[in-house]
Amino acid sequence: MSLIVGIDLGTTNSLIGAMDAGFPVLIAGADGSRLTPSAVHFPVTGKPLVGAPARRMAVIQPERTVLSVKRFMGRRFGDLTAHEHESPCRLGPAANGDIELAFADGGGNTSTVSPELVSAHILGKLKADAERSLGQPVTRAVITVPAYFNDAQRTATKRAGELAGLTVERIVSEPTAAALAYGLDKLGDRSRVAVFDLGGGTFDLSILELDRGVFQVIATHGDTRLGGDDIDRALTAFLIARLEIDQADPHILARITEAAIAAKHALSDADETRIDLPFLTGPLTHSLTLRRSELEHIATPIIDRTRAHCLQALHDAKVEAASLNAIILVGGSTRMPLVRRRVAEWFGREPDLTQHPDEAVALGATLQAGVLSGVVRNVTLLDVTPLSLGIETFGGLMNVIIPRNTTIPCKAGEMFTNAVTGQTAMRITALQGEREMARDNWKLGEFALGFEAAPKGQARVGVQFAIDADGILSVLARETMTGTERVLTLKSAIDVADEAVERMIAESVEHAFEDMSERVLTEARLKGGEMLPAVRTALNRIGADLDPAERAQIGELARNLEALLDSGSAQQLKRAIQALDDATQNLAARLVDMAMEEALRRKGVL
Repeated sequence: MSLIVGIDLGTTNSLIGAMDAGFPVLIAGADGSRLTPSAVHFPVTGKPLVGAPARRMAVIQPERTVLSVKRFMGRRFGDLTAHEHESPCRLGPAANGDIELAFADGGGNTSTVSPELVSAHILGKLKADAERSLGQPVTRAVITVPAYFNDAQRTATKRAGELAGLTVERIVSEPTAAALAYGLDKLGDRSRVAVFDLGGGTFDLSILELDRGVFQVIATHGDTRLGGDDIDRALTAFLIARLEIDQADPHILARITEAAIAAKHALSDADETRIDLPFLTGPLTHSLTLRRSELEHIATPIIDRTRAHCLQALHDAKVEAASLNAIILVGGSTRMPLVRRRVAEWFGREPDLTQHPDEAVALGATLQAGVLSGVVRNVTLLDVTPLSLGIETFGGLMNVIIPRNTTIPCKAGEMFTNAVTGQTAMRITALQGEREMARDNWKLGEFALGFEAAPKGQARVGVQFAIDADGILSVLARETMTGTERVLTLKSAIDVADEAVERMIAESVEHAFEDMSERVLTEARLKGGEMLPAVRTALNRIGADLDPAERAQIGELARNLEALLDSGSAQQLKRAIQALDDATQNLAARLVDMAMEEALRRKGVL
């Protein structure tokens, strides 16, 4: 098979690797560094600059330099937070509501680019570095994404690869890739590990299980807007206050941010560091000493936000922290001593530090590329979907097709029938979320499937959800009588802020009792609403043959049920339905006998 490379498309830095003589090797750029800054500068004229040259231009022309573009991938402009709007680059809504970046040339003209195109420039640079080093074309790749990236974000990543001239063979979750890089296959069968992945812009905590060469993600939780960038932003604000700078224009802000990042890195090894900013606001040099204790005071609230995700992932996996075989740190932000202390405190054990935190994901992506190309054998990666997927059913209920934390790739489906007589179409609304009622979940997309008019319950439509190995969802609906079908591939699924994702999961627990009560009430109303016309039809057909007292009792119970449909409680409705059901047993038996006699007459038996 042809060569497949592995790529870690990171928020701050990106890497590329390839298998060489059975070993994963990360490829250095022309400057000798394996880390390529995930930065792209768009000059007024000429080709974009990518990597280290672009990172340097962030200080000179921050308004034309894109950093941390990964945070914008696959997202809607309306979901941007207040501090994201403060980006030096101008952000705006594209025609479809996605995010786009705009650059003015000073002459009244403005050009725009999508986050996917920005990422494509980074991927193109990595591709060129690999081709120069390997001496052959590179056209196939495995690209990693945070475990908590949703369908739209994964699809955007795949599209960026295609724009860079790459066939993306697999989208792999970063924690899964990191597990491969750490050689967890050496832990032994039935081992369980946690991967704590805190990068520049995203955080994931994933619980993986290894069993005979199969890496399976059994739970994952995280936030695609939480990472080292948040610490950089908070530290920059602290330095601006300490330096007593009243007005920080984009150029001054870029210089202070660069100094803040350098100081943060230095304080991973030192107790204090000196920050000098010559000619920042004029002829003077601004200087100060920053201590690690000050940085940790600033960073603690941000780092502590990861704890809730850790606890939720452990809960979802039904695993106690003490039973884990290892806790692994991934991502540059895990170099901070504060992060390592917090992880040791939360998990009750020292984390594994044997792998380079910046390179582990890229090495894992390269190993997965080796698996796909046949170079690496006896290893299988299984991922999970982080949120439940389903459709809206009659009465506004959420019908789950694929439950949360289901291993992917996967397929699941159910058969549905028309809710009313004469219905000629069924609307399929794909939902994502954990609530019982459709309105409380997120609508991913919808379409209508037409069919011939039929009596209630006669038209049958099969609905299948399929999630491929990249975590991308397709919804198929097929009418069984004619074979008519429609397929919805969710390549533009509505993205939802990760704060909202966390709120969704929290609310599903907080409102579990109310949600279930409303579902039970809705189902009881639907059942009662279906039962009443059936009873009335039966009474019209053979009611005259019933004992008057029996008929009067059925009528009274039917009226009682009808009165409760709008105002009764679930328990009252259930009791009324059961009472009417018990009272109509004789009526139902007579109807069955009549139906059998009619069938026998048609066959000439009677």
